[in-house]
Amino acid sequence: MNGMIDVKDLTVTFHLADAIVHAVRGVTFSIKEGETLGLVGESGCGKSVSAFSILRLVSGKIGGEIIYKGRELLSLSEAEMRKIRGSEISMIFQEPMISLNPVLSVGFQVSEPFITHLGLSKKDALERAVEMLRLVGISDPEKRCKSYPHEFSGGMRQRVMIAMALAASPSFLIADEPTTALDVTIQAQILELLAELQRERKMSMLLITHDLGVVSNIADNIAIMYAGEIVEHGTTSDIMNTPSHPYTIGLLEAMPRMDEMPDRLASIPGTVPSPLSLPQGCAFYPRCSMAFDACKSAVVPLQELSDGRKVRCLKFI
Repeated sequence: MNGMIDVKDLTVTFHLADAIVHAVRGVTFSIKEGETLGLVGESGCGKSVSAFSILRLVSGKIGGEIIYKGRELLSLSEAEMRKIRGSEISMIFQEPMISLNPVLSVGFQVSEPFITHLGLSKKDALERAVEMLRLVGISDPEKRCKSYPHEFSGGMRQRVMIAMALAASPSFLIADEPTTALDVTIQAQILELLAELQRERKMSMLLITHDLGVVSNIADNIAIMYAGEIVEHGTTSDIMNTPSHPYTIGLLEAMPRMDEMPDRLASIPGTVPSPLSLPQGCAFYPRCSMAFDACKSAVVPLQELSDGRKVRCLKFI
């Protein structure tokens, strides 16, 4: 692994009053400079917890290694991490209406990274905030700087979040469900904007989503997560055209297609298991149509196939 960021055997454990929750279990991936990795899976599979762990924004115990430009982030002090958050590694959070402060103007919130990370004066920071809002497609940014989050549409609030995340010119951007609750047209505009800004700034990006269609046109590689583990990892072309893991196959079969109009979309039976009661063997075993007896109890490693992709499935061992 020799990426801009290398995550090795990441684990995240939450200690509750009466239980221990293993939210992330041995997650490994690498993202090179200028690359995008799409992290895909159903709600509750550990995608966001993995992302928050990179910035050390989780209350649970983090294990493994998170190496950013040769620095082990888990060994840094909190003061050192604060210098990295927002300046070198930035994040677009879900639900901008919740993430943005409702009592502060948009201009103030976008200018804050310039003050905190670049040491600009309030006047200069506000001028830069206007430039950022213009960059992300907000019309009349001088006027809109004085507006508050509730005065913006959902798509415009997401653009404000992108402006804030990119203000200090980070090298690595984490986009956590950046198109949640947006209609299809606005979703496409936001994804196109992210891709354009990434190319211009040569950023690396981790794009988190539950929708394979979202990442298919923007990601270089895709990692499929299930029950806290990566079950398949490969190039976007391999994942989309020749999926290997039964879960990946199920996700793709459940996607609606323009060239086919079935009476009913395919679905994966059952639900993601609770991290409080994970199956003993393969976590996907109870929902898998291709499972056999050994899947119920065997420890399933992530195997590298001849084409370079990695798959966590006994049928490849």
